[in-house]
Amino acid sequence: MAFTMRAPAPRATAQSRVTANRASRRALVVKAQKDKTVVIGLAADSGCGKSTFMRRMTSIFGGVPKPPAGGNPDSNTLISDMTTVICLDDYHCLDRNGRKVKGVTALAPEAQNFDLMYNQVKALKEGKPVDKPIYNHVTGLIDAPETIDAPNILVIEGLHPFYDQRVASLLDFKIYLDISDDIKFAWKIQRDMAERGHSLESIKASIAARKPDFDAYIDPQKQAADMVIQVLPTQLVPDDKGEYLRVRLIQKEGSKMFDPVYLFDEGSTISWIPCGRKLTCSFPGIKMYYGPDTWYGQEVSVLEMDGQFDKLEELIYVESHLSNTSAKFYGEITQQMLKNSGFPGSNNGTGLFQTIVGLKVREVYERIVKKDIVPV
Repeated sequence: MAFTMRAPAPRATAQSRVTANRASRRALVVKAQKDKTVVIGLAADSGCGKSTFMRRMTSIFGGVPKPPAGGNPDSNTLISDMTTVICLDDYHCLDRNGRKVKGVTALAPEAQNFDLMYNQVKALKEGKPVDKPIYNHVTGLIDAPETIDAPNILVIEGLHPFYDQRVASLLDFKIYLDISDDIKFAWKIQRDMAERGHSLESIKASIAARKPDFDAYIDPQKQAADMVIQVLPTQLVPDDKGEYLRVRLIQKEGSKMFDPVYLFDEGSTISWIPCGRKLTCSFPGIKMYYGPDTWYGQEVSVLEMDGQFDKLEELIYVESHLSNTSAKFYGEITQQMLKNSGFPGSNNGTGLFQTIVGLKVREVYERIVKKDIVPV
């Protein structure tokens, strides 16, 4: 039997100890990066599907989103395994009556406490807990604060996540839900007339009262978004009820945080009708589009779906023609869509693109913390 003699380890020199200490510090830095809180901003007007998007996105990371345990039952915060979603309405500095007295809407900057918003989002990103106020949507009052701990992924959603430049600078990824006036009006009529008994005149008056502030303070934020989900009336058939939707996923090019999704051939311009023997589509069917474009002077790529499909299981046929989706395995998008099949938009482009953007949030998180997430 042969034996190999090992040479004695050299004695540590001053230089080698310095090198080891530097390596140790680098290791600590890497660990700190892995444990940091990644901050996502989601901007949209009220009634534009933020809640549905939140449920789709958080399901990708596991757990059922719930309010803080034992806290205010009217809390707007939702906490799940890796994510905490904060509603920016909690940073109103004027309650419902205060806005009425001052004659301002909830969209007006003077109704928001941006200093507190910035300080608390910054603290959470640094791993520190905060005592965040609660805007009570039932009473219209500002309730006592609740304690929020720093999560792996913090999502701030609401009217103004990109408005204050200090807050916007803390965001690692920005998403905007852009609902056209025609679709917003159709949705609001369906909800407020059918479910809440409002008159058509009162709905029109409510929309008209909010529109100037929306145009001034909310809509311009979409220029800063990394990804925009834009919902428009269909071009396949005449439809004034918003029954069919044309949905566009506008993706900023050149980001280090994510790779834009493309159809068939990256950088090409493609129009595709995928119906036929492999996909069941009743009238008016489905039309897909992909191509380069510009968005407020920025280079973007656009993926579009017009119409709707009948069988969610067959969505995998469309999924198989998409690349850079950030899916971990073949069929993950379809699996997520089936898991959340009861959510609004599950048979059209809103559900499909919300799911894809959720996967992009996972991609952003993994790139920042340098750690893969196992699909749930």
